[in-house]
Amino acid sequence: MAGIDIFIADDEPHIVRALSFVFERDGYAVETASNGAAALLKIKETKPKIVFLDLIMPKMTGDEVCRTIKQDEQLKDIYIIILTCKGQELDRELSISSGADSFINKPFSPKEVLKMVKDILGS
Repeated sequence: MAGIDIFIADDEPHIVRALSFVFERDGYAVETASNGAAALLKIKETKPKIVFLDLIMPKMTGDEVCRTIKQDEQLKDIYIIILTCKGQELDRELSISSGADSFINKPFSPKEVLKMVKDILGS
């Protein structure tokens, strides 16, 4: 499972499908999970370049997964983007304090997210 570019963890299937479609159509290797605990296991296994984490997920929140990744020496350099429908400043501050690199409010434009990924990866 090496060579994963993008990991998407979200419990909303339509979000996962939309993002996966956009990224895979552009040639990126994508892996997904529908809860925080499964995401963390797969992220440890695949070591993606970018992780999209929903803030509110079953089993572990996006902030918990983010904090765990950023405390792991082998994973801490992964670029983490928090996805959420909770756009309060407090939520943004909590995510950033957990180690998130960016924060995107739902709903979002898949084209804008693709542009962001290309900028991050330099492609």
